[in-house]
Amino acid sequence: MSHSKKLLVASAIFGVIGVMMGAHMAGAGSYALRPVHAHVLVVGWLSLFSWSIYYKVYKPERSLLTTLHVWTALIGSAGLNAGMYVFMLDTIPLPDVFSLIFYIVSGTVLALSFILFLVLAVKEPDTE
Repeated sequence: MSHSKKLLVASAIFGVIGVMMGAHMAGAGSYALRPVHAHVLVVGWLSLFSWSIYYKVYKPERSLLTTLHVWTALIGSAGLNAGMYVFMLDTIPLPDVFSLIFYIVSGTVLALSFILFLVLAVKEPDTE
């Protein structure tokens, strides 16, 4: 599967999760999930979708850099959102230290993904 397609499918999954969370919050009248909902849609849906379009338009050569970018994006997005959910809402009985470390490490992986994308964006020649 191409990098663009992986990111696109993951983006669609995050979009569905975000919409379902929003529908749940509206129906329940509780906005406890608001920070997680926002990150699911911005980090998961919007960022992954944007990167999918980048790979489709610019078509960078498949390399270690592109592979690292895609996998850090996927793992970081999923991990950050799951970590945020577990840490902020405390719905799963895990030690606080574990959930905090999971949240921080996942966020760091996602931050690395953004840095790798910056390198890609600067390195990739303009196609026009």
